[in-house]
Amino acid sequence: MAWNLQSDRPIYAQLVEQLRRMIVTGVYPAGSRLPAVRELAVEAAVNPNTMQRALVRLEEEGLLYTQRTSGRYVTEDHEKIMEAKEAMASELIGCFIDEMMRLGYTREQTIQLLEKKEVK
Repeated sequence: MAWNLQSDRPIYAQLVEQLRRMIVTGVYPAGSRLPAVRELAVEAAVNPNTMQRALVRLEEEGLLYTQRTSGRYVTEDHEKIMEAKEAMASELIGCFIDEMMRLGYTREQTIQLLEKKEVK
């Protein structure tokens, strides 16, 4: 799996976003066990403490949980995963609409452009 980390934003925040995306898209399906912190840190080429911090954040959000002796798992609460997915979609849509408005498009013009656009 490719980790795409940029230097213009905090690594921790990018790890949270990318792990969240992996959960909502099924790379890590509901109920699945995540690799160990060190293994994930090596894959992403980050400090294990930074990865640990990102995982704790996802636990706080309810997307992950820890079983003391066997590691971290993705929640089996499909509703929680869908809430995260919808929140991510809403954020993307908001950014898109803001950019379209900066270009001078109205809401209606933006919708018309979307309806014309072919999905690949």
